[in-house]
Amino acid sequence: MASQDWFEKDFYAILGVPADADAAAIKKAYRKLARTLHPDQNPGDKASEKRFKEIGEAYAVLSVPEERKQYDAIRSMSRGGARFTSGGPEGGGGAGFEDVFSNLFGGGGGGGGRGGNVRFSTGRGGGGQPNLEDLLGGMFGPEGQQGYGGYGSTAGPRRGQDIEARTTLSFRDAVEGSTVALSTADGSTITARIPVGVKDGQKIRLRGKGYPGDEGAPAGDLMLTVQVGKHPVFGRDGNNLTVDLPVTFAEAALGATVSVPTLSGDPVKVRIAAGTPNGRVLRVKGRGIAAKGHTGDLLAKVSVAIPQRLSDKAREAVEVLRAEEADADPRADVFARARQD
Repeated sequence: MASQDWFEKDFYAILGVPADADAAAIKKAYRKLARTLHPDQNPGDKASEKRFKEIGEAYAVLSVPEERKQYDAIRSMSRGGARFTSGGPEGGGGAGFEDVFSNLFGGGGGGGGRGGNVRFSTGRGGGGQPNLEDLLGGMFGPEGQQGYGGYGSTAGPRRGQDIEARTTLSFRDAVEGSTVALSTADGSTITARIPVGVKDGQKIRLRGKGYPGDEGAPAGDLMLTVQVGKHPVFGRDGNNLTVDLPVTFAEAALGATVSVPTLSGDPVKVRIAAGTPNGRVLRVKGRGIAAKGHTGDLLAKVSVAIPQRLSDKAREAVEVLRAEEADADPRADVFARARQD
């Protein structure tokens, strides 16, 4: 939101970027400073807190093309980049009063304001220079806020700007849902409820949690990107949970009933059929992620564990098995399919 202190604050210098920096450079500079100056990184440091607020204010203006355009125009006036006359004939010295503000607020037309949609008078004194105090009063409205009814503008009060933020959740918090606290540029805290089953990289819109709007207009939204950490045992496939289930060679060959871990901590029993191959997926209904009225399943992938050491008796048994399967070639089908076009 524009204010009179735009004349005094150099937002480009605050972010450490040149005035012609593109949007990507401005965003990169802001993120780098925000990481360094964030209150969580500098507890109790008032200077860092003040700088954090300043870069937040600067980015809020420079990251919005229309806001940046108005800011640049206002700063140009403060540096003497614009000159006012009372109108006068064409060819007179300096830019016409109508020209400057017609360009600033979107009015059409060229020199002298011809064809523009906005018309200005010079205020007191008829043909003298415009009074800057009067100018700012009409331009920004009461208490330094930009007016939306002045100079013939028909635009209503502006909605607040959206804010982008990121947060990182553990795998369990993402599956079960969580509440997080986020620090804003002005040092306040926003509490956000993360829904059950949120995915890595998912964006959540928190309505009304962004920057405040003009008087009578709603605040912007907070666009929160969620990053989800890895779990040492469980993975995710949509709303299904996945887990690798080690079984012994005997269990896979002869069949068995084994326990499978769940995210809740309560194991469930599954039946391993005799002759189950390595890699087969066993499905446990309703033990996945409960999201949007549907609960996924738990997918247990069989992983046959090969013993690293064999007793003499066990080795003899395996050798007997190998002798009985001497005529079988488990790779025959692979070679046959490999020869196909």
